[in-house]
Amino acid sequence: MEQKLIHEVVPVGMLQCNCSILGDPVTHEAVVVDPGDEIERITEVLREHRLKVRAIISTHTHIDHVGGLAGLHKITGAPVLIHEADLDLYRHLELQAQWLGVRTPPLADIDDFLQEGESLRWGGYSAHVLHTPGHTPGSISLIVERQARDPNAPSPAIALKQESAAPKIGPSSLNPSDPARLLAGDTLFQNSIGRTDLWGGSHEKIIESIREKLLVLPDEMVVYPGHGPETTIGAERENNPFVR
Repeated sequence: MEQKLIHEVVPVGMLQCNCSILGDPVTHEAVVVDPGDEIERITEVLREHRLKVRAIISTHTHIDHVGGLAGLHKITGAPVLIHEADLDLYRHLELQAQWLGVRTPPLADIDDFLQEGESLRWGGYSAHVLHTPGHTPGSISLIVERQARDPNAPSPAIALKQESAAPKIGPSSLNPSDPARLLAGDTLFQNSIGRTDLWGGSHEKIIESIREKLLVLPDEMVVYPGHGPETTIGAERENNPFVR
C-alpha cells in the first residue's frame, strides 16, 4: 500500500501559530512551514519520523511565524525561504517583539525568495507558491501535492525550487488517500480572514487574494490556516462572512 504524506501540525508559541511539518514517507525528506517558536517540539516530530529538513518556509514574517527560523536553521542547516516583499518586515523583528512585550528572537539569514508561480520540490511532493498579499505585503499560500516519482532521479541536496505552471487541481488531485492541500498562512481562517490593521496590511488586497487565488480551488480542498482549526475551500466559500 502506498504511503501518504506525513503532515504534522504543531501549534507553537504564545499565539499558537500552526507550524506544519511535511514529510515524504519514502525518502524522509521534509519541509517545515512557519516554525514560530518551540523548536524542541518541532525537532522531536522530525526525529520521530526520521525526517531530513530540505527547506524552512515562512508564509509571512510576523514574529509568531518566524521566531524559530534561526534556531531551526542552526539545527538542520536547511535554507530559509520567504517572499521578498516581507523582507523589510522581518528586518524589524525587534519592533514586533517590543509591540508584543517579548524577547527579540535571533534573525536568520534569508537564503532565497519564493515568488508567485514557483514550486518547491522535496521527495515525491511539491509546494506551489501563491502570492496572497493583504495580511502582509509578502504573504504566501502553498498548494501541497504529490508528484510523480522518478525512481532513477537522484535526491537533491536541498529542496528544488523551480518555475512551474499552476497545478491543475481537480477531482483527480484530490485522491482521498493523499489529497492536495492548502497551507493558507494568516490569509484565510475558518470563518475569518487575517487582520489587516498592522504594517503593510490591506483589507482590499486580502479579499482580492482570497477570492481570486484561494476560492477558485476545489471545494473539497482542505485548508490549514496559520492559526486555529482546519477548514475547506467549500466551507469558506459558503460560510465565511468576509468573502461571501
